[in-house]
Amino acid sequence: MSSTKIQIRGQPLFKVLTRNHRMINSVVCGVPIKRQHRVSNVLRTSDPPLGSVPTRTDESQFLRGDGNGRFGRFGGKFVPETLMSPLRDLEDEFDFVLNDHEFQEELTTALRDYVGRETPLYFAGRLTEHYKNISQTTGGGPEIYLKREDLSHCGSHKINNALGQAMIARRLGCKRVVAATGAGQHGVATAAACAKLSIECTVFMGTTDIEKHSSNVLSMKLLGAQVKSVEGTFKDASSEAIRNWVGNLETTYYLSGTVVGPHPNPLMVREFQSVIGKETRRQAKQLWGGKPDVLVACVGSGSNALGLFLEFLGDEDVRLVGVEAAGLGLDSGKHSATLAVGDVGVYHGSMSYLLQDDQGQILKPHSIGVGLEYPGVGPEISFLKESGRAEFYTATDQEAVQACMLLSRLEGIIPALEASHALAFLDKLVPTLRDGAKVVVNCSGRGDKDLDTLIQRGMPSSLC
Repeated sequence: MSSTKIQIRGQPLFKVLTRNHRMINSVVCGVPIKRQHRVSNVLRTSDPPLGSVPTRTDESQFLRGDGNGRFGRFGGKFVPETLMSPLRDLEDEFDFVLNDHEFQEELTTALRDYVGRETPLYFAGRLTEHYKNISQTTGGGPEIYLKREDLSHCGSHKINNALGQAMIARRLGCKRVVAATGAGQHGVATAAACAKLSIECTVFMGTTDIEKHSSNVLSMKLLGAQVKSVEGTFKDASSEAIRNWVGNLETTYYLSGTVVGPHPNPLMVREFQSVIGKETRRQAKQLWGGKPDVLVACVGSGSNALGLFLEFLGDEDVRLVGVEAAGLGLDSGKHSATLAVGDVGVYHGSMSYLLQDDQGQILKPHSIGVGLEYPGVGPEISFLKESGRAEFYTATDQEAVQACMLLSRLEGIIPALEASHALAFLDKLVPTLRDGAKVVVNCSGRGDKDLDTLIQRGMPSSLC
């Protein structure tokens, strides 16, 4: 721990609430808060001390955390005191709906009939043959399967979580939802879920991302959402969305799209995305009578990776491989490889690995896959790295573009540039695997949104 920087960040995010020595009563979306709190400038947490580890009764329980949003030293609630009650009320509601038959039945039906689940586990035969040929193996080589989240309604895995959380917002009596988005996939999913459930929706999006993904902006507006531009990128949009939520606690629900933020936000997103891994286990059993040998997913902040990994945490014979964005190279400073080169700190309400300088100031991330441009990762992803349960590697912008083009040509599937980072790592992974090994790559989104970027930065001129 002596070599690790720990910086507590985020106070400016909540200055709207810093009225010292004033007792307030708050209501969260119509649900009265049970306690009064003195608001102060001090960041507080009711979680266990830093460095504490949950009681280890078995491997699965250890890996799934202590039940209070802590995974080893990661996670927690680093927020102003006035937010503690809203977060506790949200946690209580989430705990209730997890075991509420009516809620779960409605969600299951919506995932089937509205989202289009279950998504296929597709055998990529030509991609498998490609790697067999370049590896010059005498056997059959590993078999590559794609978990086709790109076929979900709205084109990515994001709808799984957006729908579940929007249903919670409706139960809490919220009249309005706010969200932040990078590439726009979470924004579109949130806008669609809110339209379905008749909830007002506001999505914050960075100006640079708006320029790159104008089609998603139009989709959000068509779905009835108000899109507000924020100078910068996804991290700046996230900060502004949280500020807006904090200033409107009585009527507004903050719908997080990924496994970051104060507890219970990472846990909620993880659980709603866990349908990916549950389906994968069942489909693998049907297709070849066993489990995958290796699971591969891209990692920005971590929702699609955890959605695939969670079901298999207790299966030590299943390798979990996450692939971060190396951007223009780790030495260039223009990347989003938090786990590869980051340090531990607190940002947006929880402790995790972050991209930060020697003074603890957050560094600007970069990736050709805009959805991977976040300067941190979720607390559970951080713990999977530190515990050694999962392996993490990187792929550059150019490697992701090449992988996108390869899958498009061989399988007729255009993957999102985010998912293309996971596909790019197959170049290094496949030659190390035994013949017949089953590899599942999470194809977390489709690449329609990235066509302009591919033309400008990746496609050969002969294709333009």
